Amino acid sequence: MRILLSGVPAFGHLLPLAPLAAAALRAGHDVRLLTSGGIGDLIAPELPGVRILAAGPMPDRIFEEVALRFSGSNPAIDPRPETVADFFAGSRVDLTFDEALSAARTWVPDIVIAEATDFVGPMIASALSVPWSVLAFGPAVPEAFTAPMFALAAAQYDKRRIVPTAPTNYIDPSPRSLQLPSWTPTVHHLPLRPEPHRRNPPARLDSPFRHSAAKSKVLVTLGTVFSDSSVLRAIIESIDLSRFDVVATTGLVDRPREFEDEVTYVGFTPLAELLEDADIVVTSGGAGTVLASLSRGLPMVIFPQGADQFINSQRAAAAGCAVVVSQTSEVGPALRTVLSDAGFTAAAGELADEISMSPTAADVLEELERQIARNAK
Repeated sequence: MRILLSGVPAFGHLLPLAPLAAAALRAGHDVRLLTSGGIGDLIAPELPGVRILAAGPMPDRIFEEVALRFSGSNPAIDPRPETVADFFAGSRVDLTFDEALSAARTWVPDIVIAEATDFVGPMIASALSVPWSVLAFGPAVPEAFTAPMFALAAAQYDKRRIVPTAPTNYIDPSPRSLQLPSWTPTVHHLPLRPEPHRRNPPARLDSPFRHSAAKSKVLVTLGTVFSDSSVLRAIIESIDLSRFDVVATTGLVDRPREFEDEVTYVGFTPLAELLEDADIVVTSGGAGTVLASLSRGLPMVIFPQGADQFINSQRAAAAGCAVVVSQTSEVGPALRTVLSDAGFTAAAGELADEISMSPTAADVLEELERQIARNAK
């Protein structure tokens, strides 16, 4: 089977596709990834065996286009519904679709799996009359944000005279306890067990934590988009390093020069290699990090900065497994609060148990295969 994965060219959007990609490759399927060629070399080690169907620009060019259409806007830092909609369903589609359709026509897929904010893959599936499924990467985004995206996407279909087809499945890695109580899926719901991203074989040999066993082990990770050195430095300044053994990821930016004797800095590293020995996670609240931490039963301190992080942090706090802060100076005190109250770790453990009951990526892939086989009869 030819499986086309499709996503916005950013780690937080593409890495959730990795477990499905790995399961598909193990099952002998041909897997391609439709995204910007600009991220190809960076994402290749994380998706071994997956070839890139390159189409469209990287996010910085899309942000420039959004700023031209909405003067002075920045949907990453200031996520307003209209600019977020334009980034994903407007500017990105306009700058990507024609090239993407040409690439996809050279390799007609049997199925498309598009991450939740990708509007190119579904349009390709509709144009080529192949089934597609949507892969969420966290708790559902409120309708205030999704409605403008879907309305703009509908206009994109009309402009190109493409009849939109509905997704066959909503593949959902978020445990029900993180969704709003009123949330219900609109199409066939396929739960998926979220997995901390890992490479195969894993690169880590020794624990990155290096200090006294008496210290609580804290992983500070702001992801790849919001990994600003000054923010990371301010967070570490708020932490009592005499009590906490800190490993901090620097994402794709240069590491801070401060605290090098007391803090272990690492570049982009799969979370599976960092969470194993951690006691608590400090994060900006990206869906991948939140779900990965909860899959290991780890409580969190969350400092949301943009995108969907405010949604994820609110749901984690409501589930009792995280404290959300609005200032970097609050991180250190919040760490002490979380680790002094066993309720946070207990709540994270309950979510880990819930996550462990969800079907694996291989299970989900088998269901997709059954659906394709039934439709072929």
